[in-house]
Amino acid sequence: MKIPEINTVCFIGAGTMGCANAITAGLAGYKINIYDLSSASIESVPIRFKEIGDYIVQQGICPQAMVDYVVSQIEVTSDLTAATAQADLVSESVYESLTVKREVHGQLDKVCPARTIITTNTSTFMVSDIEDVVTASRGGLFAALHSHLGSVLIDIVGGPRTTQNTVDILERYVLSLNGMPLVLKKENPGYVLNAMLGPVLGTAMLMRQANVANIEDIDRAWMSQGDITIGPFGLMDLFGLNVIHDSWQHPKSTPEYRENKPKIMALIMPYIESGELGGKAGKGFYTYPNPAYAQQGFNESNASDLERNLALLSSALINGAVVLAANEIATPEIIDNAWKVSMVTPQGPFELLQRMGGEAYLKRLDTQLAGGWFGTELTLPVKAYIKQYYL
Repeated sequence: MKIPEINTVCFIGAGTMGCANAITAGLAGYKINIYDLSSASIESVPIRFKEIGDYIVQQGICPQAMVDYVVSQIEVTSDLTAATAQADLVSESVYESLTVKREVHGQLDKVCPARTIITTNTSTFMVSDIEDVVTASRGGLFAALHSHLGSVLIDIVGGPRTTQNTVDILERYVLSLNGMPLVLKKENPGYVLNAMLGPVLGTAMLMRQANVANIEDIDRAWMSQGDITIGPFGLMDLFGLNVIHDSWQHPKSTPEYRENKPKIMALIMPYIESGELGGKAGKGFYTYPNPAYAQQGFNESNASDLERNLALLSSALINGAVVLAANEIATPEIIDNAWKVSMVTPQGPFELLQRMGGEAYLKRLDTQLAGGWFGTELTLPVKAYIKQYYL
């Protein structure tokens, strides 16, 4: 059911994320406009609508007739002024370039009504990287509203000028979509989910690049945790290897980033150059439409060093989660819930840590550190937090 503060929602960017979010909001009863500057993107909207609609119907979320009606009511245009004229909320999902996003939000500030809440769906940049391009009066109405494709989890992050009222409205808007709002206490690169998932994917790629294990055995190790149906390499194929590549193009000031980026690029660039970008391209780390990891018996095959591989991957997850809690981005309970809901896994990182015990985890981490898997700068706050709360 709609909330009273919002009637019309405008989605900037007619890609998969914009179209998926548009249908979701339309199903909740909101009037929807989609804007894109590219005529090619606009022409592809019906195809995206069908793909997304088919998935929604297959998941039993709603009947086909309802999806068809919602899609028929969505207005798609290349006229930014017309698209935003009645907007109470704008959600931007354009190309992950800081220059592009800043330019777009500067334009949005000028054309949107004074009441309009403007949000960015970026998974790479922080609100404070963008929000200074909008006026003082708009600053309180500017925030991040970040969706995870295929998940009910939606991050809400305020910036330096965002008002609590804006955050409250966005939280109720997400609830009206039957989504799970995750309101961060403060800004954080990668928000919550990506701040944990990124290290897991990065560790998987480093393991493969170092010939510690093959792709299948790394995924088998991850999938050995209960009813998990996809591993790190399968996930990267799902996201698109170009997306993984682009995520490593934003420099970080850490020694781990400087050391690991060349190794990651050495692994991923041959796929990029050959156009093997993952599931939608028909080939990535796996071959589609019937990837090996989805075949019956895949997880039953004998995997070499399964326990060691799982230990490295789960340590990457736990370390990322602990850093979030130590930096007071979110509580352990919220972090665990975000991970379980988004990744459809039986346990969150803090539950894994609790089950293992702080002392045992620190011993394992020291062994992995000695093997060169995690950097000292990263693990110092992890060790301090675990000593404080788990010993």
